[in-house]
Amino acid sequence: MALKNKIASIYSNSTVFLKPVLFICLAALGNASFGQSEIEQAIEINIAPQPLGQAITQLATQTGLLIGVDASLIADKQADALNGRYTPAQAIVQLLSGSGLRAVETASGRYIVELAPAEPQSTNNLDRVRLPEITVTSLLDSHSPYNTSYTRSKATAATKTTTPVIEIPVSIQVVPRAVLDDQKSLTLKDALQNVSGVQATPTLGNDTGFNIRGFRNDSNYRNGLIANGGNANFPTAFDTANLQSIEVLKGPASILFGRIEPGGMVNITTKRPLAIPYYSLEQQSGSYDLYRTQWDATGPVTKDGSLLYRFNGSYLNSESFRDAIFRDRIMVSGSLTWRPTQATELTLEVEGIHQKGQVDFGIPVIGSRPAQIPISRTFGDRNDPVDTDAKVHVGTEFTHRFNSNWLVRNRFLMTDIDQNQTFFNPAPSFGDALRDNRFLDRNIFHQRHHLQSYATNLDLNGNFGLGSTLHEVLVGFDYLRSQTNYFIAGEFSTPAPVLTVDIFNPMITATDPSIIRQTLQENNRYTALQDEWAGVYFQDRITLWNKLHILAGGRYDWVSAGRSFSPASFSEAEKNVLKRKDEAFNPRVGILYQLLTQVSLFSNWTTSFAANNGVSATGASFDPQIGEQFEAGIKTALFKERLITTLAFYYLTRENILTRDLSTPDPLDSIAVGKQRSKGIELDISGQVTEELSVIGSYAYTDAEIIRDNSGFQGHRLPQAPKHAGSAWLRYIVKKIHPLNGLSFGIGVFAVAEREGDIQNTFKLPGYARLDAFAAYSTKLGATRLTAQINARNILDERYYESNDPASNIGPRLGVYPGAPVTVLGSLRLEY
Repeated sequence: MALKNKIASIYSNSTVFLKPVLFICLAALGNASFGQSEIEQAIEINIAPQPLGQAITQLATQTGLLIGVDASLIADKQADALNGRYTPAQAIVQLLSGSGLRAVETASGRYIVELAPAEPQSTNNLDRVRLPEITVTSLLDSHSPYNTSYTRSKATAATKTTTPVIEIPVSIQVVPRAVLDDQKSLTLKDALQNVSGVQATPTLGNDTGFNIRGFRNDSNYRNGLIANGGNANFPTAFDTANLQSIEVLKGPASILFGRIEPGGMVNITTKRPLAIPYYSLEQQSGSYDLYRTQWDATGPVTKDGSLLYRFNGSYLNSESFRDAIFRDRIMVSGSLTWRPTQATELTLEVEGIHQKGQVDFGIPVIGSRPAQIPISRTFGDRNDPVDTDAKVHVGTEFTHRFNSNWLVRNRFLMTDIDQNQTFFNPAPSFGDALRDNRFLDRNIFHQRHHLQSYATNLDLNGNFGLGSTLHEVLVGFDYLRSQTNYFIAGEFSTPAPVLTVDIFNPMITATDPSIIRQTLQENNRYTALQDEWAGVYFQDRITLWNKLHILAGGRYDWVSAGRSFSPASFSEAEKNVLKRKDEAFNPRVGILYQLLTQVSLFSNWTTSFAANNGVSATGASFDPQIGEQFEAGIKTALFKERLITTLAFYYLTRENILTRDLSTPDPLDSIAVGKQRSKGIELDISGQVTEELSVIGSYAYTDAEIIRDNSGFQGHRLPQAPKHAGSAWLRYIVKKIHPLNGLSFGIGVFAVAEREGDIQNTFKLPGYARLDAFAAYSTKLGATRLTAQINARNILDERYYESNDPASNIGPRLGVYPGAPVTVLGSLRLEY
């Protein structure tokens, strides 16, 4: 029977929701050819209880067998432990025992997995399904450290389920770990340059803070829960060592995740414990005295594999192309997974980051362009105290499967952030601190913020058939509570004449520490910000005729948000918090039709709700933000579903947006500028063209402007929203030229058009195109794999400007961030 007909028959006989898009997986971790003696020889097999797909991968690793399997056959199936001495043929039979599947040998050392027949069938080879052999990494779990594929066909952020991307009627992109390793992305902004419609908007030199589809979004989600509390105006330290992948969901995501900006959301997934032992140590060094050590260790704690662990982290010490700017950062993460039964799993994860360094507020603007001064020039002080940034995440995830169709999942995340920063800032920070286009007035300012947040959710997910329709339903509840205490001291509005510098001929100052201490005893203010929200949501993904997918759902929110300040203490500020309570319902409807297995058309409509946690200069609170999006597009899964593409057209609006009120000296005073609109086209491509050639690329046309405003900005373009931006990264792995096996190399270009620098449209950041490349070689040293790699960024040494401060700490005209000149990073990694 042909494979297509066989798959169709499986679907027609199933009452369980089965995904119509299939892919063929192959595990080939051993030699491609086998002798008969090797097949018959008994070896020691050690496989822990785990999902059947992972167990098959582990068996292929230990035996060297080539095993082909249809992914739908093993979905939601569990494997029992397999320990002892077996021949490879005995081992695979034993592993599949009781699963309703059987292994069919197609050649020496080569097997396919298929449904076990209910009655004896013909052994005619014409009736046997022969699955094609593809690359080794295709069957590897997406969390496997050996998975070098750029293809990620699933993402949880869109639906909180494992529905294939090509079946979801929304635009979502995934940046996998393999891309981060090839590009040596050390920061979140480096990784997200691969996604259309996303532009970095950091503040004080931090690596987080983004515009998505023209709208600023400082909120980062971690394994589906918000990781920086309800008040996200304080970007913090971040390290990619514990990062498994990044998901970017475009457009309003409120239906499943609560209060969030309508442009989209960034959800990071962290590394989890694995059942297969794995250890790695990597040393990196590069330009500007960068040294970074990264480690990873995982495997079973108990012999039966019911308890797994993972311990990873990194240490970074680096100078910068910017004068007097440095970072000293350590990140440590540990996690445990306990599987008391095959149906139940509990994971505990703790991650801590501590960073020391100096904040960077960039360079000022003269006229309509960044000042033509060396991009290395900063305007700090020799006695500027070192700034610190500490963050702790404690998270749990509990999953219980009632059967193959129904499961319940609970997540919890506690976040504690403590930032302490003192800097010689432009004064007035939000005014005209650059006099005569030459003299930068400054003063000394200190800010400290401490955030503690608690987030949790409970989801029930199930599949069932109803008549001729298949349903995948989700019902859930989530809750967030966060408290931010923000303290400021010193002077940010009135300059100190003795601290004025000539930006064209600066004299490096060394201010008397006693003057610094005295200044920081003035103008103290304590601000308390509180957020609390709860939401219930439901979602049903209905499938008809295995081609038409309808996604419908909604969410009801209860939100309380507010702030207050006091010159005396945090306790006084907390007593007088002015809270506003709002509640709202937001729907989402989407439809997707699969013209072919590889081609889908989709459209959606959704709204969003976001409480405005701010106070005007008069002390009044603000109505909540409202977002609305219409989107349509086409998705494809080409080259045996290894290359995923999404082309989307969208129209997005939001109303009641808070923006820094530049007419007052209070950095927390806000104004609601009315209504903004963004419309555009986005294209994203990622995956494998062939076994050797992989690609990840993007293009975005973004038309974002102010439609209605109370400050005279109607018709202005939104800042940091270039009309055109794109990227293309190609990687080639040599696999068929024996002397060069193990060699890989890649090249990429990242381009951004001219864009406005502030909401007043008083200046522009010029467009640029940056060229990057890498080359790597891997070889085996016994049981250890050694990989040497070199990466070069900005090969053509282009002078460019990444972004500017979005009026968070200083005015946009005073804080433009240059991009780094040509930089080189070398690394050595040992894996075993």
